[in-house]
Amino acid sequence: MTLTKVRLGGLEPKYVGRRNLIINGAMQVAQRGTSATGKTANGYYTCDRWDFLYTSMGTWSFDQSTTVPSGEGFSNSLKLTCTSADASPAAADKVAVQYHFEGQDLQQLKYGTSDASSLTLSFWVRASKTGTYVVNFLNKDNSRQNSQTYNIATADTWQYVTISIDGDTSQGFDNDTGNSLEVNFYLGAGTNNTSGTLQNSWGADTAANRAVGQVNLADTDNATWFITGVQLELGSQDTPFEHRSFGEELLLCQRYYQTVSSFSGYGSSSTGVQGNLAFMTQMRAEPSVTLNGGTIRLTDSANNKDSSTNPSSTFGDLDGAAINMGGFSGLTQHRPYIMQGSDGFAAFNLESEL
Repeated sequence: MTLTKVRLGGLEPKYVGRRNLIINGAMQVAQRGTSATGKTANGYYTCDRWDFLYTSMGTWSFDQSTTVPSGEGFSNSLKLTCTSADASPAAADKVAVQYHFEGQDLQQLKYGTSDASSLTLSFWVRASKTGTYVVNFLNKDNSRQNSQTYNIATADTWQYVTISIDGDTSQGFDNDTGNSLEVNFYLGAGTNNTSGTLQNSWGADTAANRAVGQVNLADTDNATWFITGVQLELGSQDTPFEHRSFGEELLLCQRYYQTVSSFSGYGSSSTGVQGNLAFMTQMRAEPSVTLNGGTIRLTDSANNKDSSTNPSSTFGDLDGAAINMGGFSGLTQHRPYIMQGSDGFAAFNLESEL
């Protein structure tokens, strides 16, 4: 019998199937909101899965922007704006955008063996300041790093960047749900992270070698940096960006963060209520549960009751939890209630980010 190789839609076979290790690389999903201002702390703002690494270096705003490279099939980008400059950062200061990977999702890289795979990172980027920028790959399980640079040649112009790194034959990643690998896109750093020699191959994590040569984007008010189309894949060759549907990206993001608009419970006392919540998908770890915005309203057939007391989770696991909440008054024990946001916000945030 003769076998014939058939090309799918003109694509090379290596382009077919799941390639991108990054979730939400096209910045489609922003469950926390599309803008955030006045940020001076670590945290997740706007686009899901993209973390902010920060130590006392300017004030920043975040936007899920519609400014994108023309003709590339993207609808959104992540935009950072420095709204209060820091032209003279202290030694420990730094600012970067981070992406975190679970160790169990990296076993295919075969790091720590002689067959360790090379990796290629590709992305579209635009910045108001020209010069050298650093991308740092940090193995959190074994304190190893690899830092590479890219150059913004023309201000306020989209450019496509590819970075390839060799596999690390020395150390691998733990096969678990912990934070095993970080990819850090530096925007500025003090001498604690810039005073050494750039570690441009896999080696020990020395802080001074992480971001050598990095420009200070934070030295100017209203400086901007945009990124989209982020792809990390096996091999030394970049391939076209793997576009996924919004629904698929949302479901992948909900492993780490979900919002819940309402669910049912019952009066556990005159001031408290309890309800059983099934998560929309299995989460990475038992999540923290917080209020989203203002107050929670309990609704029954006769009355509305409000509370701004933060909820607690008991009997939780990766798939659901019993949610307890106090701060009400006049509840009837065992009466059913609907818990929902009283001010237009979703009721609860569930977070199990890395």
